[in-house]
Amino acid sequence: MADQVRMADIAERLGLSIVSVSKALAGEKGVSEATRRRVRQVAEELGYRVTPRRRTDTHTIGALLPSRYLENDTGFYWQLYQELARQAMREGCMVLIERLTDAQAREGRVPALITEQKAEGMILIGKPPFDYVERLKGKWGMPVVCLDFTSPHADMDAVVSNSFYGSCALTEHLIACGHRDIGFVGTLNGTDSINDRYLGFVRALMRHKLRLNLDWVIEDRNLETGLMHPNMARRLPQKLPTAFVCNCDLAARDLIQALKTRELRVPEDISVVGYDDYLPGEGIEPPLTTWGVDMTEMARQTIGLFLARSRGEIIKPTVRLVCGQLVTRQSVANR
Repeated sequence: MADQVRMADIAERLGLSIVSVSKALAGEKGVSEATRRRVRQVAEELGYRVTPRRRTDTHTIGALLPSRYLENDTGFYWQLYQELARQAMREGCMVLIERLTDAQAREGRVPALITEQKAEGMILIGKPPFDYVERLKGKWGMPVVCLDFTSPHADMDAVVSNSFYGSCALTEHLIACGHRDIGFVGTLNGTDSINDRYLGFVRALMRHKLRLNLDWVIEDRNLETGLMHPNMARRLPQKLPTAFVCNCDLAARDLIQALKTRELRVPEDISVVGYDDYLPGEGIEPPLTTWGVDMTEMARQTIGLFLARSRGEIIKPTVRLVCGQLVTRQSVANR
């Protein structure tokens, strides 16, 4: 019976975080003496056996990633995780990844890396469901950093690419090349990044008093599953702009393929720009003008922010923006 009792069971009985229970049982600072006595009493009642843990200075950090981003090992977020692991090693830390399934999110299950005490905090990558994060963050009682998205209530630490600025700069580049009719490819509300990139696109149009044509705002993915639409050609209107800003390079690749089915050439007939400067597997023809996301700096900032939070150096939630750079290639032509 004793082996079946977990710290999560004690925490649930007392309404405490798992971290508080762990500190109480280990005799560490951070909990009151009264709480320590309550935890030990309940642990004894449940038959919990304390297993001594070897002290170590090595931080073990959990990384929680929605399962839809782990369909293959070449996606953008998998590469971002790899960068996290590399930056953590430089700081003498280790990052363990855990998949968040849709069922786990719906049921509000605490990540196993936390319940099994394998991580001292979590980095949330991509866009886990906000209601899931809201339900659990109070229970974790440990450092949590959002990577590539922000909390809607601005109450959690986050590191994000400056998507608004990058998309605005891409649109400005098209305008400087003489384009005045410009569309956007990306499913609004698909991710925070897509929304920010759309707003940056609109900002550039407004700055130059150019018209926003909603017929030229093209969805690229299913809003519920996050999976890319298989046939973008069917979503294109008959009348097209002279250029498109795409929310990511994958959407730009699909758009270029769709335009070819209409016997339209890139960039001679329509110019196309992407975002990320990351597209595994086959490349794009012509080579794509895009915005290069600095994944290495995003990972470095995330690990640094996590360690600062774990040492108690940060009091208020903070959001760090990481800028990238314009990468010009052959997918844009002057008008």
